[in-house]
Amino acid sequence: MLLATTQVSLGTPPSASQNSDVYMGVIASAPAKVILLGEHFVVYGEPAIVLAIDKRAYAKAELRQDKRLYLRSANLNFSGYFENGIFEIEKGDIKEAKLKFAPLKLVVEKVLEIYGDNVGLDVEVNSTVPVAAGLGSSAAVAAAVAASVGTLLNVKLPKETIFHISYEAEKIVHGTPSGVDPAISTFGGTLLFQMDTGFKPLDVKTDVPLVIGYTGVRRSTRVQIAKVQKVKNKYPRVVEPMMKTAREIVLMAIDALKEGDLEKLGDLMNINHALLCGLGVSDESLESLINAARKASALGAKLTGAGGGGCMIALVQNERIEQVQEAIQRSGGTPFMAKKTNEGVKIEES
Repeated sequence: MLLATTQVSLGTPPSASQNSDVYMGVIASAPAKVILLGEHFVVYGEPAIVLAIDKRAYAKAELRQDKRLYLRSANLNFSGYFENGIFEIEKGDIKEAKLKFAPLKLVVEKVLEIYGDNVGLDVEVNSTVPVAAGLGSSAAVAAAVAASVGTLLNVKLPKETIFHISYEAEKIVHGTPSGVDPAISTFGGTLLFQMDTGFKPLDVKTDVPLVIGYTGVRRSTRVQIAKVQKVKNKYPRVVEPMMKTAREIVLMAIDALKEGDLEKLGDLMNINHALLCGLGVSDESLESLINAARKASALGAKLTGAGGGGCMIALVQNERIEQVQEAIQRSGGTPFMAKKTNEGVKIEES
């Protein structure tokens, strides 16, 4: 990948006994994302365009007197702690909580490896990002946890290091992730991503007004990726030209973004969605919202992320935003506005 690990420098390590307010707790946040174009095809080496959006995940880290790692998710209503490798549940189903907390445990362990000592930590996560919706919630949470714990312990983590830690956590969640989600949550902005060349920032000055429609259907990225793999293996002579078409769509979209041609960008989104339908990763919940958005004068609409539920995105002229949101809501979705943001992972002011 394009990004390389940067040498990590350490500050003066704090201790749990210090009374300074500096160590009372550190809050970090990281953005969610939408894949504007190129999802699924990116797994096979084609490019994708990814936007960081102004929906963020938050993590607060505090020191403990004991050696426990206490984790709490405000969104999922889970809490529990790891001690000597054993997980004890406090609230929620133990199997599901342990599964959800496993990536966060790995993130903390990676930071502690750099820190050089084992300390007890309270880590609480809270997110404005729907879970399992294709918006990169797990990567945003992982990046925020890495930044909050690192800052709490005075471990100066370059963003490249946070990216690599978050990527390792994503492997637990998704098996073989592309790296798109941890990259955008760490660096923010607009990125062109390709497996063989890594990440290239795109200088997009054009406003990209999006309405996101959440179907309410949670889905598994791993399952959807496997579905595409099956279709590709079964019909390679059909799918391979689709891959080339997806590449051309992304390259044309880069020009559209530079030129501020939203009508062209919307057309390309519609064509990209047709390809994704052909791969079998759309479903009735997504199609209902996408069709509603298009009928309400969206310039373009498509699924974003893995598909099979989750979210769709609609490119909308500013004067049509309310109209499109209402259409999505009438069709059973939960609509919300999203703006692209250049802010990646960051420490929040206390």
